[in-house]
Amino acid sequence: MTARARPFRQLDVFTDRAGYGNPLAVVLDGSGLDDAAMQRFAAWTNLSETTFLLPPTQNSADYRVRIFTPGGELPFAGHPTLGSCHAWLAAGGVPRQPHGIVQECAAGLVHVRRSDQGLVFAAPPLRRSVPAAGLLSRVAGALGLRPAQVLAAQLLDNGPVWLALQIDSRLAVQRLAPDHAALRALNHKVGVVHVDPAAGADAAQPALTVRAFAAPSGIPEDPVTGSLNASLAQWLIAESRAPERYVASQGEALGRAGRVQVERDAGGQVWIGGGCVDCIEGTVRL
Repeated sequence: MTARARPFRQLDVFTDRAGYGNPLAVVLDGSGLDDAAMQRFAAWTNLSETTFLLPPTQNSADYRVRIFTPGGELPFAGHPTLGSCHAWLAAGGVPRQPHGIVQECAAGLVHVRRSDQGLVFAAPPLRRSVPAAGLLSRVAGALGLRPAQVLAAQLLDNGPVWLALQIDSRLAVQRLAPDHAALRALNHKVGVVHVDPAAGADAAQPALTVRAFAAPSGIPEDPVTGSLNASLAQWLIAESRAPERYVASQGEALGRAGRVQVERDAGGQVWIGGGCVDCIEGTVRL
């Protein structure tokens, strides 16, 4: 097909300062683009995710989004959900219902609403299980962790699948220097978290320190990761390893300062939120 100008935005998510969160490219009109064209553009932007907005196929949805990493398509992801919704609203999108926005993605419908901290999304249902001991040992080795440092581990699946490890020290999280080639060979995206039992819900003192390694998706380390934080929250809150409301920090090892707002409501739904900052607005020829 002949390339044409399409509205485009690039923004920073999970931050209130441009350059300190996780960047996202949004093509606001992805109509007519095939899978190969979307994948090629996502590889060209070289961001952790690039999204393409389309008309919804379900009557209750406000728009549909396709989410691509440099290495492939994702059924769901967190910072693309918040960023795509922010871009859709900024471009004049009007929700069908006054109480919130409904996004359609490959994983299904995701509900988004406005809050005092910005936009928040309802964490999708989570499937989790205990990883095989051999896999856990190999992943810990690729991270440079001793077995005694791993307090708990789970395979977390809310669309993307993460092997999540809770470890015993915030400093240990910050100092990780993984063997990314080994993690790629193991074909598992890995999330590492430390929970500070003394921290509260104040953003100045985050309760969780998180890092996300996604070599199988072509991303050695993701700056700030909504899907991982959503699944971590559902796991850790359910097992009383984390409070029902807290702030997570992510990105410091990459020079970022991402902040993820987490809250489980009275009905048991976990909500994930954060700020979005516009950086670039214009058109792209695709």
